[in-house]
Amino acid sequence: MLCDGRCVHVIERDLREPDRIVGELLQPGGYLKLIELGLQDCLEQIDAQRVLGYVLFKDGKKTKLPYPLENFHADVAGRSFHNGRFIQRMREKAATLHHVRMEQGTVTSLLEQDNGTIIGVQYKTKDGQKLKAYAPFTIVCDGCFSNLRRSLCYPKVEVPSCFVGLVLENCQLPLENYGHVILADPSPILFYRISSTEVRCLVDIPGQKVSPVGKGGMANYLRAMVASQIPPELRDAFISAIDRGNIRTMPNSSMAADPYPTPGALLMGDAFNMRHPLTGGGMTVALSDIVVLRNLLKPICDLNDATSLCRHLESFYILRKPMASTINTLAGALYKVFSTSPNEARKELRQACFDYLSLGHFFSSGPIALLSGLNPSPLNLILHFFAVALYGVGRLLLPFPSFERTWIGAKIVLCAFGIIFPIIKGEGVRQMFFPTSIPAFYRAPPDRWCIEE
Repeated sequence: MLCDGRCVHVIERDLREPDRIVGELLQPGGYLKLIELGLQDCLEQIDAQRVLGYVLFKDGKKTKLPYPLENFHADVAGRSFHNGRFIQRMREKAATLHHVRMEQGTVTSLLEQDNGTIIGVQYKTKDGQKLKAYAPFTIVCDGCFSNLRRSLCYPKVEVPSCFVGLVLENCQLPLENYGHVILADPSPILFYRISSTEVRCLVDIPGQKVSPVGKGGMANYLRAMVASQIPPELRDAFISAIDRGNIRTMPNSSMAADPYPTPGALLMGDAFNMRHPLTGGGMTVALSDIVVLRNLLKPICDLNDATSLCRHLESFYILRKPMASTINTLAGALYKVFSTSPNEARKELRQACFDYLSLGHFFSSGPIALLSGLNPSPLNLILHFFAVALYGVGRLLLPFPSFERTWIGAKIVLCAFGIIFPIIKGEGVRQMFFPTSIPAFYRAPPDRWCIEE
């Protein structure tokens, strides 16, 4: 685990079981990270469901996209569950460690010395007391609505859409143990099992705001505009879920990681980096980041030299890139490709993506390995993305090209560039593709910090 025997003071706003509609899917790559951290037992006793891949639906057709798990232990797969149950299991495990102190409180600010070094936090306890907690190293992970991130990064939060969440009860998915993605109008709809009796439905609605739930507007929208696009096997359960009225909404935020290294503190989780949740990669990125940080801190016995520690941890931002940038870029690109558009080139690219994945073999296993965190390779991501675009161009030009088709083909390539390169620019071209050219990649802790084996 991350603490490695150090004294840790955990301050959380609310220690009750959270009730969220996101953070319910762990990709196989994230499950492998959970094993590295020794936390895989936190998925036990919460009715977690194995996930073996995805099924993609479009215009009455479907294609099965299994995870490429042939070379892994039989237990390795994705997992889906109630987020709150998983969080509680991790809290329980942390609380069993004698050097970990769990406390409920709201952190209001970071404590900063005149030289800019963070030396702890100021927080308010659940009974209203204002207290200060001091530490040589503070990890800030206060979520997507963070009020502390501005002290540690340059936040540029975008909200391209919102999720409307429902729970379908006592129904069967068309293909059990698979996540279901419906390429609907105007944007995707997701279904995945979160317990043996419940299926989560997430309806994506473009824009920063949605109809108020309480006034019936959202229920009417779901009945009129969404229900007809749901697979017939799930439609009755979907309508029943609307009638029960427990409709939840959540903004789908996106924010590239743009930190400024600060002595004494590090930003992590959704407070640090967010991507569209369409691909369910958020927890996989977070757990991968924890493994990277754990490995960087492990050889260090003294955290009190904040300036030297800060310099050493600059490598964190480079070493996390393969996993984080692959999942972040894929999430942003797929959301744009899978959403409808009046643009002819976007329509062709959407169809080309579905048909490319339907080819099976390498054409589906490669992209799914990227999405699942099993092959975190930005270069492979770019190759597959433009292979989809060229596949779309080929479909237009064969067997007999025309000027109009050639022109649409050119616009498909330009459209692909317009989708992927702004995301890559936000992630950092050098960090994604040439990390070994950055000095921090090779940075090791000074000898005086190292614990002798």
